[in-house]
Amino acid sequence: MDLRKLKTLIDLVESSGIAELEIQDNEERVRITRAVGAGSHSAAASTAPVVSVAIPAPAAPVIAALPNPEEPEGHLVKSPMVGTFYRAASPGSKAFVEVGDTVQEGDALCIIEAMKLMNEIDSEYDGEIVNVYVENGQPVQYGERLFAIRTT
Repeated sequence: MDLRKLKTLIDLVESSGIAELEIQDNEERVRITRAVGAGSHSAAASTAPVVSVAIPAPAAPVIAALPNPEEPEGHLVKSPMVGTFYRAASPGSKAFVEVGDTVQEGDALCIIEAMKLMNEIDSEYDGEIVNVYVENGQPVQYGERLFAIRTT
C-alpha cells in the first residue's frame, strides 16, 4: 500500500475518533489502532514489516471538545456494552431524559443498540441528570460514561 493511502487512513482514524480501523485490499492488509492515552497511533501491514507511525497528540481545540476530564458531579452511568447510543425510543420521539430532569431508580435513560437488539438502560439511582456525555446516534464502548446523576 502506498504511503499516501496509509497517511490518509491514519488521518481518518485521528479525525474520526474511532479506536481501530482494519482494511484488506487483495493481499494487503492494514490495521490502524489508536493508542489510548499514549498520544500515538500504530499501523501494521501484513505484506510488509510492521510500520509504526508516531503522530503528535491532537491539538488543544480537539481536546477541548472532549468531555470534561474532571471528576463528574454525582454518580456515573456507564455503558454496559458496545453499541450505538440513542437518547429516544424512536427518531421522532422526545429524549428519555435531559440535563436537569429528575429520575427515579428504574427510569429509562437511553437505548443502546447492539447486534440489532435495542437494550434499554435504566437508572440505578434516584436523582437529577447533571450531564449527558454522548450524542444521539454515536457509537459507545463498554464502560464509557453516558450520564452523570446527582443523587438526592
